[in-house]
Amino acid sequence: MAEQKNIMRALAGETLDTPPIWMMRQAGRYLPEYKATRAQAGDFLSLCYNPDLATEVTLQPLRRFDFDAAILFADILLLPQALGADLWFVTGEGPRLSTVTSAADFAKLKGPSDVHEHLSPIYQTVRNLTGEIPKTTTLIGFAGAPWTVATYMIAGQGTPDQAPAHKLRVEQPEVFDALIDLLTDATIEYLSAQIDAGAEVVKLFDSWAGSLSGDAFNKYALAPTTKIIAALKARHPDTPIIAFPREAGDNYIGFAKATGADCVALDNSVSADWAAAKVQVDGCVQGNLASRHMVTGGKDLVDETRAIVKAFSKGPYIFNLGHGITPDANPDNVQLMIDTVRETTTG
Repeated sequence: MAEQKNIMRALAGETLDTPPIWMMRQAGRYLPEYKATRAQAGDFLSLCYNPDLATEVTLQPLRRFDFDAAILFADILLLPQALGADLWFVTGEGPRLSTVTSAADFAKLKGPSDVHEHLSPIYQTVRNLTGEIPKTTTLIGFAGAPWTVATYMIAGQGTPDQAPAHKLRVEQPEVFDALIDLLTDATIEYLSAQIDAGAEVVKLFDSWAGSLSGDAFNKYALAPTTKIIAALKARHPDTPIIAFPREAGDNYIGFAKATGADCVALDNSVSADWAAAKVQVDGCVQGNLASRHMVTGGKDLVDETRAIVKAFSKGPYIFNLGHGITPDANPDNVQLMIDTVRETTTG
């Protein structure tokens, strides 16, 4: 039963002796078997849209490690592609998209309910996984938050400071607001379809939330997340939702209450002790070991893992990294992290 799964128990507000564990980007380039499957697919997008291969990639880390969750293998930029944006990946550089910088560009995009045909292979991957993952493992679906996805759509690629999106937000607010509204409504449709296909939890990644502040944070990070969660809860009241406003700093405080999120994921720019006192008081939190420890390993990994587990031990908590695992990570360090988490709480 879903309620017996450790992640579902934590998301319901239960404090567990041993926190459940999974990792952002746990299916990916640090695993040699992933590289082999991606080569078989031919390119990254072909891998995302091949349900059999995407299912295989999602399952690969579960065969190596005793994780408590599987997270759907996909990408946050599949949604803008489904809305009509051109999307391609440049080897060694990352994603590229056709840009939305004017009302004319925006007018070319599709409506929020028009995404499903394009995204049907993703839903098939979710359906596949419901029958493949271990019975004790939770299946997590996800999407990018509107602000973060918009930054890529406006710039046509990732940027260090999201300057093109901030420029459009200030100079053409009507275009920017329309894009955010479209992405908000489309994200509701996308995540709802993932839940219909079998996702037990969904996560909203706002990777660039930290570049918003003040009223802009409230309008473009907090408000869209609140709308998405309210709509999903109306359709799927029993599905927990994790929100990740990365590098939100003090804006992590009260985020769960304001948005209705069942859990707030934390990056490693905030300390576990601070987050336990300021954020975990409102419910479940997830995080927040620095990803670099998966590369460097050793005593620092063990000490920091123990400190984080102990800091969050008084409330509902899911162990994770503060950001996605990097391609240069050593799988042996992942196992060391898992062993340390479980020994810290049971030994």
